[in-house]
Formats: sequence, structure tokens, C-alpha cells
Amino acid sequence: MEKRIFAVGIGPGDASEMTPEADRALRQSQVIAGYPVYIELVRDRYPDKEFLTTPMGEEIKRCLLCFEEAEKGRIVSLVSGGDAGVYGMAGPLLELSEKYPDVEISVIPGVTAALAGAALLGAPLTHDFCVISLSDILTPQELIERRLRAAAEGDFCIVLYNPGSRKRPEALKRAAEVLLESMEPERPAGIAENIGRAGSSSGICTLRELLDVPVNMFMTVFVGNSQTAIIGGRLVTPRGYGLKVT
Repeated sequence: MEKRIFAVGIGPGDASEMTPEADRALRQSQVIAGYPVYIELVRDRYPDKEFLTTPMGEEIKRCLLCFEEAEKGRIVSLVSGGDAGVYGMAGPLLELSEKYPDVEISVIPGVTAALAGAALLGAPLTHDFCVISLSDILTPQELIERRLRAAAEGDFCIVLYNPGSRKRPEALKRAAEVLLESMEPERPAGIAENIGRAGSSSGICTLRELLDVPVNMFMTVFVGNSQTAIIGGRLVTPRGYGLKVT
């Protein structure tokens, strides 16, 4: 009896943003589990599947439900927005897997918001970059700020996930304040919102302007490195080929 779970990254938007490999995994599955927002993005595409959801904060319960279904001999897909291994469910699923040694787990990659948002803005991630989540639910604020300072010191292009919510309206502002300790206020930055979904938008601004941006959980924020420039209305970070960027 096959016991299998796919940890599937469905990409940044609706089902059309998925990779063919992700689509194959979901079509093979009898059960698709996930956070309700992500389930609604794929539900219509797979009408013959059974769907399981748990709310935010019940991620471990969601994983355990998947193991329970797999133990019954059902093929299960646990979906994450973007990539399953980037702030997604692949990690906790594998952490729990030692208790279920007979269940085979396959991680199916997806396009994370950093890549999809960068494409909307131009080419801001052509050189070294890092991704930092501003959510302090699982990471202490002190550690988030230490990572921001380290990224600024290393002159990385920086992608900020989870820039704010109703409970954390000041998260992006505080991050900008930390970066402004060592970066110039006019450092090019950008915002991508609702990537791959209805109402998708993007725009370029400066680091200083991030202090006053109204935030939500559907935004991804980009801050360039010391060489990033705005070219033809797009964010571009030189790779180092000797081209003059002005």
C-alpha cells in the first residue's frame, strides 16, 4: 500500500502559476490539504479531490492530518503558496516525518514571491540577495532586526516577506528604520502586491518612502543593494559585466 505525501509549492498566484510538476502531484492525489486561502486558489481546478483545511496557527495539525490520510493508503498533497520550502510546509512536514517512517514525502518546488515579484519590478535580484520575513510570530523581533542589519552590512539586495498585517501595522516601517541606519534614504526599492492574482500591481519607490507605505500580507517588498538602479522605470541590479548603469 503506497503511503505518500507531496509537499507542493503552488506558486505565487492561482493555479495557472503552478509548475507542471506541481500540477501532476495534485492530479495524482486523492486529498489536498492546506491553508484556506491557498485551497481556494486550486479548488476549481481539481473538483474531484477531497480538501482539508486548518486555519493559521494550526500548521502542525494540518501536517498530522496529512499523515493520518497517508497512513490510510491515500496520496496526499499539502500545498503552500510560493515554494513549499520557503516559509512553507515542507519543513514542519519533514520534521514530523520520523514518527511516520513508512510515509514517503516528496517536495515539489514552486515559484516563490521573491522571484515572481522581482520579475514584475525588473531584475533587482541579479546579484546576491537574501529573503527576510518580518513576521515576529515565530521569530523574535530582535533577531529580525539583527538579520536586517547583517544584510545591510553585506550589501545584499533584500526581499522582505510578511511586511505587515492588522496586528503588525508597523513592521515594514520598523524594518525601513533599521535599514536607514546604514543605507541612504534614496536607495531604490520596490513593492509587488497580489502577485499572480487579480489586482496584481507593482511600483518603485525609495527606502525612505517605505516608512509610510500602507502594508498588508499580500505584499512583497524589495530593497536594492548599493549598485541597484532604476533603468527605464524598472529596478535593475548589475551583475558585474562592466556595463555602465546610470
